[in-house]
Amino acid sequence: MRKFYLSFLLPVYLLGQNLNELVDLSLQNELISSSKHSVESIKSQYSSIKNKSQYSSIKNAYLPKVTVGANYSNTNEETASTPDSSMVGYANINYIIYDGGKKSATYNSYESNIKGANESLNSLKNTIAIEVVNYYYNYQSLVSNKEATLKEIEQLTAQYKRLKRFLDAGTTTSDEVDKIKSRVENANLTLHEVELQIQTVLHNLHYITSQQVTIEDGSLINYEDLDEQALRADIKVLEYDMKTKLSNARASKSSNYPMVSLDNTYNYYDMDYNNKAYDNGVESQNIFKVSFAWKLFDFGATADTYKSNLQQYKSVKSKYEYEKNKANIDLQLAIKSYDIAKLKISTAKEALKAATSTYETIEAKYQNGLVDNVAYLEALSEKYNAISSVKMAVYNLEIKKANIIYHSGKNVWEYIK
Repeated sequence: MRKFYLSFLLPVYLLGQNLNELVDLSLQNELISSSKHSVESIKSQYSSIKNKSQYSSIKNAYLPKVTVGANYSNTNEETASTPDSSMVGYANINYIIYDGGKKSATYNSYESNIKGANESLNSLKNTIAIEVVNYYYNYQSLVSNKEATLKEIEQLTAQYKRLKRFLDAGTTTSDEVDKIKSRVENANLTLHEVELQIQTVLHNLHYITSQQVTIEDGSLINYEDLDEQALRADIKVLEYDMKTKLSNARASKSSNYPMVSLDNTYNYYDMDYNNKAYDNGVESQNIFKVSFAWKLFDFGATADTYKSNLQQYKSVKSKYEYEKNKANIDLQLAIKSYDIAKLKISTAKEALKAATSTYETIEAKYQNGLVDNVAYLEALSEKYNAISSVKMAVYNLEIKKANIIYHSGKNVWEYIK
């Protein structure tokens, strides 16, 4: 029974992940979770009213405030203003009508803050996704390199055994055999280096996805469906940060303007006088007030705060403009690199065709003793290097596609097929 379960689970374990699955796993790692918690921490201040998100903690500070209360008192010396015992209940409502624009500036600041947090999360996702894309196609290139190296070793080993027999028969020299043996050893060293690079890629993917992975070939980047360009998420983060700083500056300047508020208080009195001459018969009272306040002078404190916040805004704005221009250049370079990568494929294919033809010619001459093994070994190496180069060029093109998508401000994982 145990063997049955093992045989059932083994194919599932060996089944590799394609690029889409690797990216999905990476977008669930600890960094993404941490960023999500950060966004949710800010969103926890939000309440949804008629599909319009608002920061409840900020908005509620500007909504009318209603306060109710009561108190009971008892005195040993009754006077006209202090009865023997009394109970007073009251209800108060207060509302700020105008505060110099601080309310709207505060709303705008927090809206920009939450939007910036969302874009920061999206930027992190895209950064991780493009990293996984690079690892995936670099892995495929390394595997193709390994396969070519193994085939080269196989042919070199066969030639080594063949020349060893000739050496034993005395029909060739030891230096010919040593050259082949040296090439076999160098190829084996190259193989070990490639295998180390493959394991490094797998370890890096393990680190990003938080689990061991096996990689399945065949994934492509659907570059043809790319629509118009948008700002990258990391640039949008700066844009919202810039808006937040500007709103903060405006909010800090609001104290230079007047503040108008409404206040209404209703009181209920239950006075118990021993001396009825003191009792005025008033049981309730309502007081309505309109307040106006204007701070005319604060020794420049408000102006200094505003200037400081405005400088922060200008600093972020300069960085935003710089990074936005740089992003446009990065996109143009990515497109240019893509065009070059397409040319590399056609060039690599032509090189493979030439290397294969040259190898076949030299191999025939080598077998007939018309060329030495130096020419043969060079032709053999060129052939397998050309085979590997074609596949590397194809995989490199996919990376270039992903780079264009990334720099176009799109979600990389949406273009994987």
